[in-house]
Amino acid sequence: MRHLTAAASFAVLAFAASTASAEEGMWTFDNFPIARANATLGTNIDQAWLDRVRLSSVKFGGCSAGIVSADGLVMTNNHCVATCVANLSTQAVNYAETGFTPRTREEERKCPGGTAEILTDITDVTGRMHAAGAGLEGQAFTRARDAEAGRIEQEACGGDAGKRCQVVSLYRGGQFKLYTYKKYSDVRLAFAPEDRAATFGGDLDNFSFPRFAIDAAFIRLYENDAPAATPTHFVWNASQPVEDTPVFVTGSPGATQRLLTQDQLFTIRDVVLPMDQLLASELRGRLIRYSQEGERQAFEAMDPVVSLENTYKRGLGRMRALTDPGFMARRAGNEADFRGRAEGTAGDANPWTTLSAVQPIARELYPAMALLEGGTGMGTTPVAGGSQLFSWARTLVRGAQERARPSAERLPEYADSRLSGVQSGLFAERPVYPGLEQVRMEWWLSKTREWLTVDDPRVRGLLGRESPEALSARLIEGTTLADPAVRRALWEGGLAAVEASQDPLIQYLLSIQDETRAIRSEWEEKVQAPTDRASERLAGLRFETYGDTVYPDATGTLRLTYGRIEGTDVPGQRWGPFTTFDGLWDRATGAPPFDVAPKLLAARERIDGDTVLNMAVSSDTIGGSSGSPVVNAAGEILGANFDSTVLTQRNAYGYDVNVNRSVIVTTGAVTVALRDVYGMDGLVAELGVR
Repeated sequence: MRHLTAAASFAVLAFAASTASAEEGMWTFDNFPIARANATLGTNIDQAWLDRVRLSSVKFGGCSAGIVSADGLVMTNNHCVATCVANLSTQAVNYAETGFTPRTREEERKCPGGTAEILTDITDVTGRMHAAGAGLEGQAFTRARDAEAGRIEQEACGGDAGKRCQVVSLYRGGQFKLYTYKKYSDVRLAFAPEDRAATFGGDLDNFSFPRFAIDAAFIRLYENDAPAATPTHFVWNASQPVEDTPVFVTGSPGATQRLLTQDQLFTIRDVVLPMDQLLASELRGRLIRYSQEGERQAFEAMDPVVSLENTYKRGLGRMRALTDPGFMARRAGNEADFRGRAEGTAGDANPWTTLSAVQPIARELYPAMALLEGGTGMGTTPVAGGSQLFSWARTLVRGAQERARPSAERLPEYADSRLSGVQSGLFAERPVYPGLEQVRMEWWLSKTREWLTVDDPRVRGLLGRESPEALSARLIEGTTLADPAVRRALWEGGLAAVEASQDPLIQYLLSIQDETRAIRSEWEEKVQAPTDRASERLAGLRFETYGDTVYPDATGTLRLTYGRIEGTDVPGQRWGPFTTFDGLWDRATGAPPFDVAPKLLAARERIDGDTVLNMAVSSDTIGGSSGSPVVNAAGEILGANFDSTVLTQRNAYGYDVNVNRSVIVTTGAVTVALRDVYGMDGLVAELGVR
């Protein structure tokens, strides 16, 4: 195993990185350091290899995935299809308990609202975006750039339902790229194991290693009601993995904050994460209590509880990083080095000074912005409204109001170029559980009152003279928005239909637009605009100082990282690279969360206990990398990323090769599950397994 010293590893933190070293870097596909990767790993990849990997990589909702056959078959994580599984399940037929095991393609079922995308093109539009904001400040700056992004997207994609175009900010405004995707709106579930097989160890094992989980599932892309033709795909390799093998991980990591200044991180440490953690922990407690009321409630709350536990533990790892004196001191040293090199050319508009001045305002406004509007990009827990029904109502109200304006004058999420995505989510036929919706909305209303105080005029606007309990009950019990036909009619009817609606939730959203829009406008004017302007300048200084050897923060767009199959040997993480099925049997106790899934346990005698189940890889991943294909230099898929460790959560703020490990479910383990446990002979044959 190769381990840098702590000083050496932190010297390459991406915040100031003069060059990124070793496995560090969530690289864009148009700036991947091919020569350096080959030199580091001893591989021989080229541009053609990169193109094949890109076209075989899939963005699926908030997860990543990889195409593994010529007929649109895609592997991702089981937890990435958990919402689809929940939406397709009933109490009587709960696929989370039984697994979803269709024997034919005709039995594959559509995931409500599910979309998948393949990145086909990247175009630099930095000049247009910078010109759009030139000379502007405040909200005029943000709105001008939003409008220009909408125009660029519309020009590139128009009304093509099979494409999606997105202007992406990289280096926090230093570059802007137009990402063009081939979009699949018909995504069907092709296989999911029993949930216990994928989540063995539960929350206790989450964000840890050794792991013993078959966290894998398959979806299929469809076009014109037939499996999509995908001639470019990963080749399945189910051989036993070998320690120290070079590997590449391709996926769409959600967000990192490595390029933030120390002052910006202090705001996250002192305000954002503590608030998010408190809110998430209380909602988790309320949902657990709800799940204990009966079998129906337990079924409804299962997926949301698991998701919240994941969010909470991720936040815990990040708080530990930001309160680690050594970690923060090394970041401070890197920032001082960067400033020392760059400030001589910074001029009067010193971006560090500007960003420091913004922080007291951000600290003051963050609670109201997060609770009333969401979308700050700073936190981990989306809270505005709390419930799915509330979200639909807001989309209908905001969408109607915004579509009455020219596209360039709207909120960016309602620009013409983005309406097809809005409609897809709004019209999806998803089950709605009123009891669960009421718990969520009651939580949101009570927390908003608590954090903003009873005397805040905005709270009075939200609650009037009602209690959170009474208001949430009245709105959820009276709304008809669970019916997709009602939502469609209101959307297509436009502003007149929305304003005439007697639905109490629609009327409520109409009544609180002043409060919610006001905090958004204030945030854009006082926080987002000056932050974006200063960050753009900071990015320019970074390019002048280090060139293009610095990779951008993760933005939910396709990236490629690399490393090796290896364990770690640091305090809190001392283990080898592999776990096996024999290790699973040894770890099992028969009691939750260490109870083996029934079908998996029944197949024990058919399974070679030495088969590697999970492995650790020294790659650079973060939330959103779930489902990311792990491939070798031959372009063969060896597994899918499904987790990392608690210590790795500091990866949001800086990379440490000693600590950062991605946890992978192997293709060998998935093959065993398909062939020996669930009898998925058709998929086994499609994967080319002999």
